Amino acid sequence: MRKFPSVYMRGGTSKGLMFKKEDLPEDRSQWDKIFLQCMGNPDPKQIDGLGGTVSSNNKIVIVSKSENPDIDVEYLVGQVIVGKEQVDFKSNCGNMTAAVAPFAIEEGLVKTTDPVTYVKMLNLNTNKVIEISVPVKNGQFVNDGDATIAGVDGTCSKLMVNFLDPAGAKTGVLLPTGNTTDLFDLGQGKVLEVSLCDVSNPMVMVRAEDVGFTGTESPEEVNSNQEAMALLEMIRGTAAVKMGFAKDLEDAKTNSPAVPKVGFFSKPATFIDLSGKSIQEQDMDILVRIISVFKCHKACPLTSASSISVLLKLKNTLLSKELGISKEKEVRIGHPSGIMTAEPHISENGDDIHVTGVAILRTARRIMDGTVYIKE
Repeated sequence: MRKFPSVYMRGGTSKGLMFKKEDLPEDRSQWDKIFLQCMGNPDPKQIDGLGGTVSSNNKIVIVSKSENPDIDVEYLVGQVIVGKEQVDFKSNCGNMTAAVAPFAIEEGLVKTTDPVTYVKMLNLNTNKVIEISVPVKNGQFVNDGDATIAGVDGTCSKLMVNFLDPAGAKTGVLLPTGNTTDLFDLGQGKVLEVSLCDVSNPMVMVRAEDVGFTGTESPEEVNSNQEAMALLEMIRGTAAVKMGFAKDLEDAKTNSPAVPKVGFFSKPATFIDLSGKSIQEQDMDILVRIISVFKCHKACPLTSASSISVLLKLKNTLLSKELGISKEKEVRIGHPSGIMTAEPHISENGDDIHVTGVAILRTARRIMDGTVYIKE
């Protein structure tokens, strides 16, 4: 058996295995095999590993101290594709990003300052910088606090995750097609209006009603509608081709399953979240459901929230045309587990739009540490 030191952590509404780069083989060609075995792939039940059978519970994060004096740590995120012998390194995970800073502090990779340490991190998937404020006492991450996030029981300490200059994370531009809205011709006379955006990660959004939903559906209801899911994958694949990630729809499905993500939105509406709580329409600005690696996400990925919040702030996007341009400092996003708040910072000078940052409240927790074993 081979063994590797690792830490199992929750970051936001995701969880996965954290590794220090120094503990992994220098030969990166070995990494995929290691990570797949760690999660129990390709078995979709993942019974022989630590995977949680959905994309949000199948994250791999590799962290190292940065040689750049302006950056504390660098990290790479891998998305293990459930049921396949595939690890996707194309995109960052905003939720697991929240776990990187506490992990770095606990592993002694960062010099700390009480009571708050600001950890500046370079994400190697997108080459973008994120800064996180971390509560610290006596040089250690303070786990306990009164912060809550939708989709996670209980309270933890508050982590403010600030994606700095996040536009063009994968495509190099805020609006990958140059348009605030696009028309996708999906064949058989079906033409849909969409908005594409690349803030923290590429995203394509469509109206809920245009894909046969109201926006209040549970993830199970979304997943069970095979016709709508096929349509959403066609929209996602078309966006992948237009963004340059795939040559055709099949290539997008096979080789770029996590980038871009696709979601649908509606006007605020009261719904019952996954915990059975009634979420009121007046407490949100937009209602969304996000598809992540062929399944409806049980919350909202942080990187998707970044794109959604910016799309709601810009003129003439599909979102702002339907719901009006958000005038508030924060954008409140309703999702299956409740409400997430994102705070986009945008400067506009005529047609020149600059997203200086998007800040989102998250929590994180070390669940287990030790050694993970895989076969030779």
